[in-house]
Amino acid sequence: MNRVLRSTCKLLAGTAGFVLLAAGGIFGAFMYFNSPPSGKLRNTENAKLLDANDAHFLVREGESATSVGGHLKEAGFIKSLFAWQLLCHFRPAYLQAGMYKLDSKTNLIELYEFFTEGRQILIPVTVPEGSTLKRTARILEEALICSSEEFLSAASSAAILREYNVPASNMEGYLYPDTYHWTPNYPASSVVRTMAATFYKKLGDLGINTNTMSAGDIYSKVILASIVEREYRIADEAPVMAGVFLRRLKTGMRLESCATVVYVLTEIDGKEHPKTLFYSDLEEESPYNTYIHKGLPPGPISSPGEVALRAAFFPAETDYLFFRIVDPKAGRHYFSKSFDDHIKAGSFIVK
Repeated sequence: MNRVLRSTCKLLAGTAGFVLLAAGGIFGAFMYFNSPPSGKLRNTENAKLLDANDAHFLVREGESATSVGGHLKEAGFIKSLFAWQLLCHFRPAYLQAGMYKLDSKTNLIELYEFFTEGRQILIPVTVPEGSTLKRTARILEEALICSSEEFLSAASSAAILREYNVPASNMEGYLYPDTYHWTPNYPASSVVRTMAATFYKKLGDLGINTNTMSAGDIYSKVILASIVEREYRIADEAPVMAGVFLRRLKTGMRLESCATVVYVLTEIDGKEHPKTLFYSDLEEESPYNTYIHKGLPPGPISSPGEVALRAAFFPAETDYLFFRIVDPKAGRHYFSKSFDDHIKAGSFIVK
């Protein structure tokens, strides 16, 4: 009996020792493969070195975990692709696309958590009120969010235009000017959709129910708002300007907005923004030139902000038909009911 007991104890001790040895080996292997490599980081297609210890690393949209691991191994961030695959298998989670700032001392699990928790680099990008599509495209390209060409293409996408019920050839006027936070190399279509969704949310915040309006009615308001955006300097004058333009439309007068002429010169003709408008500029042939053609221009001339949108959707009821700037420094305008009164106030060219 004692012999059997001793044998059993020896067997259990041997088994426990083997288990402990195996556990120790597994733990040691885990610690080894979890620790970052001691070698130098390398520039690759997905990793761009910032210095000897830091790099920007790109996870592409729809990229598999194995592909991400391969790029991490290639750049020198992990020791073993197999260890990465095991980690992904036992802790399955979605790896979020975007640009990440990684350093050479980050271990395997920390890298995995960076991607699954979405700790991407977020770049603040401010699109000023009154920006055009082309100016917005330049801003995004300079911020490394997306290329100008990709943005303009997305802003003209038939699918996106249908999605946001825009009766035009592009999203001009429907991309709300604001400060956004995006990762580098962000999909241009997502940029456009984010800005368009913000535009409609802003309309809702202003108490505007677009579900009760036709696409054409909304478009006309956006065009008007885009003109007011480029004309007003002081917020309390914006609804009065909108009222003036609407009264002109009602009476069959031309809008004669200098902002539309500037749009023709800069966005269509590709010229520098003029410091002064001359009579010859007012004769520039274009359907956007409201000194020549009656009615609203064929499309928006800028991205209107909150003040201009509110003014266009809730204009002031006014008898005014004219306005001109009288205090350029403060941005104050003089409004008048008759052309004679307007002439007495000074030049009728509004800059």
